[in-house]
Amino acid sequence: MRKMICAAMLSLYSLLASAQVSVNMGEDSPLRKLQMAEIATANLYVDSVDEQKLVEDAIRGMLEKLDPHSQYSTPKEVKQMNEPLQGNFEGIGVQFNMIDDTLMVIQPVTNGPSEKVGIVAGDRIVSVNDTAIAGVKMSKEEIMRRLRGPKGTKVRLGVVRSGIKDRLTFTVVRDKIPVKSVDAVYMIRPEVGYIRIGNFGATTHGEFVDALERLRRQGMSSLVLDLQENGGGYLQAAVAIANELLQQDQLIVYTKGRRVPRQEYRAHGDGRFMDGKVVVLVDEYTASAAEIVTGAVQDHDRGFVVGRRTFGKGLVQRPIDLPDGSMIRLTIAHYFTPSGRCIQKPYEKGKQREYQMDVVNRLKHGELTNQDSIHFADSLKFKTLHQGRTVYGGGGIMPDYFVPLDTTRYTPLHRQLAAKSIVIQQNLRYVDSHRKQLKKQYPDFNTFKAQFDVPQQLVDDILAQGRKQKIEPKDDQELQCTLPYLRLQLKALIARDLWDMSEYFSIFNEESAIVMKALEVIKN
Repeated sequence: MRKMICAAMLSLYSLLASAQVSVNMGEDSPLRKLQMAEIATANLYVDSVDEQKLVEDAIRGMLEKLDPHSQYSTPKEVKQMNEPLQGNFEGIGVQFNMIDDTLMVIQPVTNGPSEKVGIVAGDRIVSVNDTAIAGVKMSKEEIMRRLRGPKGTKVRLGVVRSGIKDRLTFTVVRDKIPVKSVDAVYMIRPEVGYIRIGNFGATTHGEFVDALERLRRQGMSSLVLDLQENGGGYLQAAVAIANELLQQDQLIVYTKGRRVPRQEYRAHGDGRFMDGKVVVLVDEYTASAAEIVTGAVQDHDRGFVVGRRTFGKGLVQRPIDLPDGSMIRLTIAHYFTPSGRCIQKPYEKGKQREYQMDVVNRLKHGELTNQDSIHFADSLKFKTLHQGRTVYGGGGIMPDYFVPLDTTRYTPLHRQLAAKSIVIQQNLRYVDSHRKQLKKQYPDFNTFKAQFDVPQQLVDDILAQGRKQKIEPKDDQELQCTLPYLRLQLKALIARDLWDMSEYFSIFNEESAIVMKALEVIKN
């Protein structure tokens, strides 16, 4: 442990030296004091202590007194956090869900290792290297651990397939599996393309460019860029996306901190969609890197923003890798939109819970449902850089067109059915037993979208399963309010399981007030 601490200190000293930060290691220095406290506790305390946890708790204690986004992550947490942003992991390449304690394949990854050996949608993986994983109450995390492994290693899978009497065996060679950050790409209307980005990772820019090119070949002249529920990611990825939309030398974002000089990021003028209408969709969960793109589009009057006020994360974190694979993400600067807005929402140091409850408080105060409940001080008013429109800083990005949250659609009944996984489980059963019939009746997605209606039996099965778990509507009015959204969700889930996420959002978006408002803005 002491060697690890010393190694961490040496690594940190070199980092601080590069940032021209002096470190006092005298007898009265805080760092020396902390080191002595750790050594004394580890060696003299009456009971044995977990020295690793002792150090981790000390680090967490320091960071918790700072801003809400400075944090410590264990090696395991670092790996889980990085996978979606790095754009790949190593495994067998299937999308799956659990049904009756059994792993059912939703879709094999296209050209992935499982598809190459013949695993298909609907297959149930019941064993891994002769160890049963079905019907044994094994956790989803443990199953994933057994399926994943280094690229090039082999894993033997036992598979049960509908219509096949005997169990099938496949030997899969694990490989790099791509993790997409662009969730959906399709033409939502003639000449109007739709791209939804889930987060900003290492592969986001390449995925976005491919999406733009695909849509332009289909005649796109206007773009709906959906950043709803996008929690952010890499700043450089956000800069690269904004570069595709802005003119040469236009400022995208700048950062500035106590020890970090101002650094500007500007467009290079080689973007692939610098002309044509753009509408960005946001909500209360749009944060960080997603707010950088939104702020740049709004400040340069490049397009309009539709939705609800964004989360308000305007702090830049620097990752500091520690020798055991753990990491400190330390806030080192604020970022500012091109008009000079800092959109970080207010916070009190050390009061993490109040900060995390902000979205709930917005709902209680009526902000998510009523634009008139949102008030900004005059000091938070800024002007866009070309048309001089009023925009606001100090706590997220306020859209140009506000769309209230419809709180009537997602009823308590629906929330309980979803929380207990009843909706997803019954949907999986339906698709599993009707997959061939559905594919034959609806050979392409457009036919499905136009003609498919969710069968009443599926809805009845969900309600019946809910009653078994004492989940029932309080009255007929709640039931009638629940059914339209439930049917919409089921149709979208079935489309996802038969095709992919673009088809899922193609169904959902037709009933989205934010998306419909965006199309109205483009049209007008």
